[in-house]
Amino acid sequence: MRNAALAWRKYPAVTRITLKNSFAYVADFFVRTVFLIVILYIFMQLWSATYAGEGEPSIAGYSFSDMVWYLIISEAITLALPSLSAIVEQDVKSGDVAYRLTKPMHYVGYYFAWYNADVGLRLGINLLVGGALGLLVFGVPDFGYGWLAFAVVAVGAIAVSFLLNMIVALCAFWVEETTGLEFVYKKLLFTVGGMLMPLEMFPLWLQDVCKWLPFQAVLYFPASTVTSFEPSKLLGMLAVQWGWAAALAGIVFWMYGRGVRKLNVNGG
Repeated sequence: MRNAALAWRKYPAVTRITLKNSFAYVADFFVRTVFLIVILYIFMQLWSATYAGEGEPSIAGYSFSDMVWYLIISEAITLALPSLSAIVEQDVKSGDVAYRLTKPMHYVGYYFAWYNADVGLRLGINLLVGGALGLLVFGVPDFGYGWLAFAVVAVGAIAVSFLLNMIVALCAFWVEETTGLEFVYKKLLFTVGGMLMPLEMFPLWLQDVCKWLPFQAVLYFPASTVTSFEPSKLLGMLAVQWGWAAALAGIVFWMYGRGVRKLNVNGG
């Protein structure tokens, strides 16, 4: 039991070290922050023209201010998600994966601890910057308990995001380049994941399709929880998130086991 407890203490240590290292790259945070502001400004202009063209105060239940706040949340999460594919792919190509496998930490567990720290820090900064822009343009929003619910839903969103990213990244054990797969994954997040717009604005048949996919759990759930919080839907969202997390975790560890065996066969 004592050895198991000591082993698990290593993962929080990875999280702390990642946070310390991240603070060393202030320029990177600045560039991402500027990019976030530019993207939000462009979206604000596009949706302003859309609402003016529709001549209605709301579209699919979202007012213009609600839509901008939705985009602030979805963009903040999107820009906070790092690329696991590039890292795992480099581990496989350079042979560092074999070195990491000898460490007293699980390969997937190590990157999960790193991912949580990196996303948590970047998401916090993005929300502060995006929120400041929202306050400057629209004033203080009346989202009530939506912010508290967001904190809960965001945990599941990060977990599902990591697992989806890791599934794509672990493909590096079988293919030399995972860039194309990651490109497809990100585009699915942008569209059926609800980054560009809430799923309520999709045709009904596409909404039904999206309900069966895990991508909604990463962006749509957290953003819609803030802007249109309904307590009756919260438990359903959490059930979907963690149901997908359990299923995706099974896929990740199955792929990892197969990949390691393949590595052992090929590498000796």
